[in-house]
Amino acid sequence: MSMGFNTIAGAISQAITEEMRRDANVVLIGEDVTTGIFGVTAGLVDEFGTDRFCDTPISENAIIGCAVGAAMTGMRPIAEIMFQDFLTCCMDPIVNQAAKMSYMSGGTFSVPMVVRSPGGAGLGAGPQHSQSLASWFMGVPGLKVVSPSSPIDAKGLLKSAIRDNNPVIFLENKLLYFESGEVPDDIDFTIPLGQASVLREGDDVTIVAVSGMVPRALRVADELGAEGVSVEIVDPRTLYPLDTETILQSVKKTGRLVTAEEGVMTCGVGAELAALIAEKAYDCLDGPIVRVGTPHVNYAYNQEMEWATIPDEQDLVRAVKKAIGQE
Repeated sequence: MSMGFNTIAGAISQAITEEMRRDANVVLIGEDVTTGIFGVTAGLVDEFGTDRFCDTPISENAIIGCAVGAAMTGMRPIAEIMFQDFLTCCMDPIVNQAAKMSYMSGGTFSVPMVVRSPGGAGLGAGPQHSQSLASWFMGVPGLKVVSPSSPIDAKGLLKSAIRDNNPVIFLENKLLYFESGEVPDDIDFTIPLGQASVLREGDDVTIVAVSGMVPRALRVADELGAEGVSVEIVDPRTLYPLDTETILQSVKKTGRLVTAEEGVMTCGVGAELAALIAEKAYDCLDGPIVRVGTPHVNYAYNQEMEWATIPDEQDLVRAVKKAIGQE
């Protein structure tokens, strides 16, 4: 398999381009998709035309409502909501229509659509443009939830999401868009939904890191490795369906768990992971489960205040040391 080099933004663009060439039913709908927020879809309209690239008014409810209807009639829409915060404006068509339509119709209808949306803090965009809302969607039956952290995962998971016959919430991280890495050029390259990735093997503690926390966790693993602490890093990649087996195997091996997410810790991804381990692997634990995430506060516009809120490498180091009994 030949490999190229790309950013996450470029890998997402590549995945969309390849799937639109492969399947004429794949269309893109959203605000400013022809110009491309963060450059992800910029220029693609030149190849596919406005029949398959639909710029919309600023109405998230209308964007998702149109996508649901298009999916029910045989299209495979990719609906872009420019910031995760504004998924709150279209929760009804996502949660009460897209997620439930196949069940309520007895399988008569499927809803093969992808909702792409960037989130995360760090750009001084304030509390209405900086949230990470993955945990909101994990608890909705009928939705699949994906959160990639690398270019190769972004491409492979998005292609699988587009081909899936269920609605998929595809959550991207703004600060990761320009992270670079190898990406297969193969148009048939996909990564199955529901498979976690063990990015680094270790023996002393498991960090299950989500999205923007993954590169921070990898840097911490290097730092602590120099001190003799062996850290295993697991990236779930798909938050629902969650690859519980890979996570359980890792924690049973290391005996310790640290969860790392950028979202608010209250009722967050880490809370679900902690409950999973407490229920199914409690006897294997040699230390406390420690969660790292945003405290129960809003993000500030002031970037110094904002960065004081965002979980970082120092928070992860403290969490690991607490988990292994060094703090």
